Formats: sequence, C-alpha cells, structure tokens
Amino acid sequence: MKKGTFKGGIHPYEGKELSMNKPTVQLLPKGILVYPMSQHIGAPAKPVVAVGDRVLMGQIIAEAGGFVSSPIAASVSGTVKEIRPTLTVSGATANAIVIENDNKYEPIPGLGQKRDYTKLSKQEIRDIIRDAGIVGMGGAGFPTFIKLTPKDENAITHIIVNGSECEPYLTSDYRMMLEEGEKLVDGLKIILQLFDNAEGVIAIEDNKPLAIENIGKIVEGEKRIRVQVVKTKYPEGSERQLIYAVTGRKINSSMLPADAGCIVNNVDTVISIHMAVAESTPLIRRIVTVSGDAVVNCQNFCVKTGTLYSEVLEAAGGFTTRPKKLISGGTMMGLSLFDTSVPVTKTSSALLAFKEDPMDLVPEGPCIRCGRCVEACPENLVPQMLMAAAEKFNDAKFESVSGMECMECGSCTYVCPAGRKLTQALKQTRRSILDNRKKK
Repeated sequence: MKKGTFKGGIHPYEGKELSMNKPTVQLLPKGILVYPMSQHIGAPAKPVVAVGDRVLMGQIIAEAGGFVSSPIAASVSGTVKEIRPTLTVSGATANAIVIENDNKYEPIPGLGQKRDYTKLSKQEIRDIIRDAGIVGMGGAGFPTFIKLTPKDENAITHIIVNGSECEPYLTSDYRMMLEEGEKLVDGLKIILQLFDNAEGVIAIEDNKPLAIENIGKIVEGEKRIRVQVVKTKYPEGSERQLIYAVTGRKINSSMLPADAGCIVNNVDTVISIHMAVAESTPLIRRIVTVSGDAVVNCQNFCVKTGTLYSEVLEAAGGFTTRPKKLISGGTMMGLSLFDTSVPVTKTSSALLAFKEDPMDLVPEGPCIRCGRCVEACPENLVPQMLMAAAEKFNDAKFESVSGMECMECGSCTYVCPAGRKLTQALKQTRRSILDNRKKK
C-alpha cells in the first residue's frame, strides 16, 4: 500500500480492482477443520462434543459460555479428532475443536429448510439468531441477538446495513450485494420485524454504482427500506461515522448505537440472519477476500468456517513470490499474520499478501509536528498528544486528552511522514486501560 492521502483521508480505491469484478467461488475444504471457541466478544463457547464423536453439518458443537457468548456449529460432517489449544489470527491461543472432514457434507435434519419468518414472533426470531451463532461479521464479533435486544426497542428509528466496505482491497461485501442482494434485503426485513418504529437504510459508498443499482432495484416499492449513497472515504464504514452520515446523530465511546436510536449490521451479518431465520441454516460460512500483489489469483471465496487459511490461499493459486506482509482482515485495521495454518472464523473477512511491507518503506523517526495525523483523525483527536502519553505509560493523561475515543482506524499511522507506529501504541494503551478497569 503506497503512502499518500486524498482529500478526506485514506484513498479508498486501492486494490479493490484486483477482485471486485470476479464472481465469488465456492470452496470446499480438503483436510481438517479447526473451530476456536473464541470467535466472538465475551465468554468462550463450551464444547458439547467429545473426541471420537461423529458430527453432521450444521450441528452445534459448542454452546454459548455465558450471556455474552455465541454457540458454534460444524460446517462439515466428520469426526472430532481433538479438542486442543490452537493458534488464532491474533497470535494468541484458544481452545478449539478439530474435525476431520469426511467429505460427505451430511446435514442435520431440517438444515436449509425454508421457513415463513412473517409468522414468527419477535422472541422466536431473536432465539433463532442466538442459536444460529450469528455475531457481528464486520470484525467486532459481538453476539447479534444482544444487539437486536435493546432496552427500548420502540426507541430504535434506524436499522443501518453497513455496505460501505471502506477498507482498501476488501470486496466481499460488494460481491454479496451483487450476488445475494435478495437475501440481504430479506434479512433486513426480518430485523425490521423486531422494531415497529424503525426504517431500514442500506448505506453504500458512491464508488460502488453496480451495488447501488442492484440493491436499489430490489428495494423499489419497499415502504420501510431505502438505499442511502454515502461518500467514499475512510473510515466511513465505522459505526460512529456511518450513524452520523445517515442520521446526523453523534455517539462516543461511552455510548451504544442504540443510544442514538440506531442498530448497525454488516452486510454478511444481515445475510446470515436471512439464512438462519428463513433457511434454517446456522452460521457456517464466510465470504473471504484473498488479494494483494503477492497472490496469484485475487478472488472472493465462500469458505466453510474452520477451514485453514493455507487452504484458502491454495485455492487462490498461492503466492507469486514470498510475501513480506500477510494480513488477516483489511490493510488498515487487520492483524499481521506469521502463519497461514490458522482457521477462518466468523469474523474473518480477508487474507491479504504483499510483496513489500509498507511499514518498512519509511524508517520510524521523531515526530516533526506536521499535524497530518490531526487532519486525518476522523474523531478530531490529536494523535501526537496521545502518542506522547502512551510512550510514557501515562494512562491518566491519555484519558484526559480523549484517548479512549480513538477507534484504532490506522489513519494517523498511514499519513505519518515520520513512519511512527501511532495506531499500535494507542491500541496497546487503550487495551491496558480497559484491562485495568475490569480489575477494579
């Protein structure tokens, strides 16, 4: 990713042309599948199967470990080989169920069965979404049934579908809006059944005219759903920015979107709601963008959860040359990888590989007080001041200059001519403060 800016922040087009015009490819895994118990915010799931058990596709293999948690379903049929710690994309380890695929894909009874959701009660819909293991698939992994159960459902005025996909290189949401637009709109209708006073807004950046046209045709004549075209800029896809763009309402780190009368869901999350409620299918697949200048065939793949990244990469033809940078997720907010033997989870959105590491192209130097980080910050913070507090481990100072409002979008690091690792330092400090709060 080249260093550079455009008016309004990070250049949004970079890399999308590599995969955006290619149809999504179905990928069936060959070997073992690995299901970490921590694929969501909150308590890890608890295994309900044992080594040696045969499981079916769609079967729940782990139950929620608490209220803020989510069950996990097998995406294939096969045999439980192990329950052991495994490496995850964050570099940490988590307990995981390992299943040997028998390549039969034998489903549980009723998997895929059509269901008339208009006859379901609100509680029945929420229970189905909970039991299907659906979480926020934009990266946060927050259990969706909790998000759809606010304190006052009558106060919700907007259900916003995040179709911005502002991260460079990522095109999975774009392809879904082209290929699964009916399911997306249907999923939004299901959510609207829960909120009598809300309208549905599908927000799409203006650099996606085909998606705007396709979804616009599908919602034509719908009284409670509309498409809103938003400006193409990074990080328009964040909850705070998107809520402001659609409603003009502002929230901060101490508030939830529901406090502004809004609920925001990712495109894949809404489609997964349709699949769970209308097609009796739990969350067992992800659309993953495989891209970057070190990838032979950049493409989007429909991947069974639990599939190893190495298999997904193989399906894309492997590397053109040994990459210097591997990223799980987007270039701005994703996590660097050092091993592709990690599994695709509910929150996996992309695997990116680059010939060069852009962070190595500019040696880190002292701050030159240029103010570019201030201009780029979407939260109107002063990253230079936050960095100074972070370097001195001064948590009190960090909080006093609104450090907890940082959304870790990476804009400050991207524009810094001195190559300073601002986002990494701010992220670490925020995590430390949040951990200390939990201990009190």
